[in-house]
Order: sequence, then C-alpha cells, then structure tokens
Amino acid sequence: MLSKNNENNREVRETDELVVYGKNAVLELLRSDKKIDTLYIDSKREDRQQSFIVSSAKEKGAVIKRVHPKKLEALCNNTGHQGVAALVPGIEYKELGEVLDKSFEKGTAPLFVVCDGIYDPQNLGAIIRTAEVAGADAVIIPKRNSVGVNSTVFRASAGAASHIDVARVGNLPDAVRELKKRGIFCYAADMNGNSAYETDLTGPIALIVGSEGFGVSSLVLKLSDGVVCLPMAGKTNSLNASVAAGALIYEIIRQRKYSI
Repeated sequence: MLSKNNENNREVRETDELVVYGKNAVLELLRSDKKIDTLYIDSKREDRQQSFIVSSAKEKGAVIKRVHPKKLEALCNNTGHQGVAALVPGIEYKELGEVLDKSFEKGTAPLFVVCDGIYDPQNLGAIIRTAEVAGADAVIIPKRNSVGVNSTVFRASAGAASHIDVARVGNLPDAVRELKKRGIFCYAADMNGNSAYETDLTGPIALIVGSEGFGVSSLVLKLSDGVVCLPMAGKTNSLNASVAAGALIYEIIRQRKYSI
C-alpha cells in the first residue's frame, strides 16, 4: 500500500517519497525496476516471506531498519502493514505524448484506459490492476476531478501500479483530441451505448470509463468516436465502474485474439 508523505505542486511528475506497505505491494515493488530507499521491518515478527523481502531489498541496495510495530503503524498511518513497509521515490506520472510514442513503438494496436472522474480509490486501483494484467499500454487520468495514485489506489491495484504507465493530464477533453489525432479510436462506456459485443474493437483503442454516479462527462462523450455498453439482463441497471471496465477491457482483448 502507498502512503504519501508530502504534497507536490508540480504539474505532472510527483517525486516525493512514498511509503508502500503490505507484503504483496512490497513484493511487486521488488519485482519492478523502482528504487527502494529504506525497508522497515517489524522487529516483533519474522517469517520466511519477510526474510525473502529483506534479502531482495538488500540486493536492490535498500537500507534495512527493524522497528517497533507501533512505529510502523505511525509510518503507514495504518495497521494493515503486515510487518513490512518500504520508503520509495514517489510515483512518476508520464506525459501523454510519452505513452503514445511508447505504444506505437511496440508495433501492435495500442490499448489505453482513460478514467474520467473516478474518485473512488478502490475503483481506480482495480481498473489499473485489470489494465496491467490485460496488457494495456497505459492508464490515463485527469489531474483534477479524479483521485490520484494514492495509498488506497496502490493497494487496490495489488501492486500493478508499479508495472504500468499512468499518464496524468491537465485537460481530459484535450487528451481525447490528441488520442484521436494520433489515430486512436476513443470509445466511451455508457449504458445507452451500442453493445460492445457487436462493435469492432480490434483497432487502436482508448476505452473511456466514467464514475458510477455521473458516468463519462458530456464533452468527453461528445468527442468520443463511439459509445459502448455491456448488455444487461437483470433488474439492476448499472455495474461497478471497475467491473464494467474489466469486462470491456477483456472484450477488447477477446476480439483482438479471435476477431468478431
């Protein structure tokens, strides 16, 4: 899990130190290329997994500090640290142009997931997790009217935020315009859209997902190349944002692999 120590006033990049805690989150950090400055270990407990984390952190050049569990709780501002926390350089958000250039270098159809007004950190974390597992090129979030990659987001992503680019943009409609200019087809998820199962999603795609309460904003919806939905047979007329995003992301993957 990730806990921010200081606020950064820079537009795009955040380089303050962050506290990542919980065994799974720290293990994902160790598997990534992210630097770990200091690893804090609960001096009152020790197990095989903790020993592995310590040895791996040492290999990455981290300073190891064994501390009282109360100090860990204070450091993480949370009791769910599982006896381990890592102090790391802050999340570095990417520029939109940077992730676009990188995606086209791969030689395969790009896939971006754009989050419009996602305030729930659990939802954003789950979307990042699904996007990373599915092989998306990047997740794009707005600087305003959205949660950033904070502690809860990092934990909800199960560490996936360490492995996928996250671009943070100042103006989401302008970002959509730039995506379209670069040949990316932008599809907004909305319950009044066309069935995703009957829409060709095999090309370069940016899937735009809105919040559960308000959906995709009207201007972004207007700018989109198309609007897609998931067919619903039950009485409930909506899905959790991260669940809907996950289903749509994997429909895109299915179509690319098997074609429609």
